[in-house]
Amino acid sequence: MNSGHVPSLVDVDFWRGKRVLITGHTGFKGAWLAFWLQRLGANVTGIALPAATQPSLFALLGEKPWMNSHHGDIRDATSLKAAVHSARPEIVFHLAAQALVRASYQQPLDTFATNVMGTANLLEALRDLPSVRVAVMVTTDKVYQNREWLYPYREDDALGGHDPYSASKAASELVIASYRSSYLESAGLAVASVRAGNVIGGGDWSADRLIPDAVRAWQAKQPLVIRNPHATRPWQHVLEPLAGYLALACQLWAKPALAGAYNMGPSPHAASSVENVINLASSRR
Repeated sequence: MNSGHVPSLVDVDFWRGKRVLITGHTGFKGAWLAFWLQRLGANVTGIALPAATQPSLFALLGEKPWMNSHHGDIRDATSLKAAVHSARPEIVFHLAAQALVRASYQQPLDTFATNVMGTANLLEALRDLPSVRVAVMVTTDKVYQNREWLYPYREDDALGGHDPYSASKAASELVIASYRSSYLESAGLAVASVRAGNVIGGGDWSADRLIPDAVRAWQAKQPLVIRNPHATRPWQHVLEPLAGYLALACQLWAKPALAGAYNMGPSPHAASSVENVINLASSRR
């Protein structure tokens, strides 16, 4: 799915008054999604750990009387189910994750517990929740077995994962597919996984992110160390995949048969090397 035309993707009227649950709403993409849904008129509930960075976009958004924000760990199945059932959502966006590759090498068990069992815990909580009709489960474009092909990976290509992060997200795709076919499809709950990556934009202070790392290096007047400057990536602004998530949820509401796995990315011409992105960012300092 090409998420490059943000305004035309989002049906403003659809979201007004919808009860929406977001896991991971204190993160970079989650905070943007919560804020956007509030502007669309949705009733938003969030479940997440406290923001992992200081500063954080979630904190900078200030007081949030427009949403119910709960601190919780998706690895705790009992408390997660209680919070989900209390919110009675109609639509769920699952963004909570351990999303850093280097951290996954340092803490593989925590990564698998969060990304695999956390996903299973949420789907289990949705099994007997009559209010929910749509769930959009966010994974990553790193779920594919890396075959060094020239063409972009397609949704039916083999899953894989060399590092614990990628492997955990590929495993979560299997969990999602299993719950969909075993329980949720027959219950009328449309569940889709969305695979996006290389997301940039304001409000991201995470470690091991190209633009935030570059800004920190420039501010400290330190050299920026790049592992592979010639690597080419399909960069996308944060609002582009989020618009895709919103559009997909709307389509699933109308046509549950569309449930499945979806890549979310820009047009092919948007791909650029790491070196080009850094040079462009540096020229605008």
